[in-house]
Amino acid sequence: MIYPILKLAAVVLAGSALAASTAGAQVKLPPSVTMTAYDTGTSGFNITVAIGKMMKDKYGADARVLPAGNDVARLQPLRLNRATISAMGAGVYFAQEGVFEFATREWGPQAVQITLSSVDCNGLSVAAAADTGVKAVADLKGKRIGFVVGSPALNQNVLAMLAFANLTAKDVKIVEFSGNNAMWKGVVNNDADAAFTSTIAGPAKELQTSPRGIVWPPLPHADKAGWDRVRKVGPYFTEHNATCGAGDFSKDKPVQMGTYPYPIYTVYASQPEDDVYMLTKALIEGYDGYKDNAPGASGLAVKGQTKNWAVPVHKGAVKALKEAGAWSDDQEKHNNALFKRQEILIAAWTDYIKGTPSADPAKLTEEWMGARKAALAKAGLINTF
Repeated sequence: MIYPILKLAAVVLAGSALAASTAGAQVKLPPSVTMTAYDTGTSGFNITVAIGKMMKDKYGADARVLPAGNDVARLQPLRLNRATISAMGAGVYFAQEGVFEFATREWGPQAVQITLSSVDCNGLSVAAAADTGVKAVADLKGKRIGFVVGSPALNQNVLAMLAFANLTAKDVKIVEFSGNNAMWKGVVNNDADAAFTSTIAGPAKELQTSPRGIVWPPLPHADKAGWDRVRKVGPYFTEHNATCGAGDFSKDKPVQMGTYPYPIYTVYASQPEDDVYMLTKALIEGYDGYKDNAPGASGLAVKGQTKNWAVPVHKGAVKALKEAGAWSDDQEKHNNALFKRQEILIAAWTDYIKGTPSADPAKLTEEWMGARKAALAKAGLINTF
């Protein structure tokens, strides 16, 4: 079951005033807003804190940011009506698809939808300790790669990067950690050699300034076969020139790698349209109050939003984007198709779970993935897993 979250207060306008307005309703947020994000020190956490300060300064709302080390922990407070919005990564896509840690009896496909997301000067890739001698992705073969338990986004992202050089998990040594920060401390302390992150994340800077140093093996955009392999594992990745972050970056000397929107400010479909509209409008109108207060925050500019991505935009956010002149007919068509995909996945899960699913968790996941594949095929939709 998907639970509605704390309702945001809406400003009630007289019909004549509303008709005369071209900017929509005046933003009013509740006294407190709870948000979840990656661990403290990560770029997603820092951006969310900056947004929270803007909410306090501009709208008088006290913002609370809950750090969480994996995707399940970030979504659970939102699902249980204990948080308003979550700063997700690619895990929002896995939650929608009902795969990896979401292919369990407790979860299944989630009707998660997005508001605003950030794409900035930073890239998202695997960073390695410089003392390993890694120069290219292929050099990661045999190296110790950090994984986070319960974080399919981070782990799948690593596999997508390895796929560029036609490597798999069997070609490296997986080292598991309890959370993102623990993983990066492991790299700094020489318990692992490489891990996935944003170029502007705090832990990446910590590795750069440590005795080990940092290097970002590039993913040359001219290698079309390599990028085809990347997208077979991580279909949400796009080519990107990273020009900022921990390492040897500049506008004149970019590193070719990949990216996807991050953080992706996520809500549930069940959240009232007016509530999400107010929240998104606050992010748009309050942009100047946070864009310079954390690396990567400027990527939330309304006119720079990623179009036609893999997870639908909530109808409340669509309303705010339309008012800002940042929505188009082709986006509407794409978004409606994504709404339909979510409906098909959730219906398939409902039918599966009403049957006789296995009591064994591993077997249940295996059975569900088969049912999921069949449902997508019947609907003529792509199955990327």
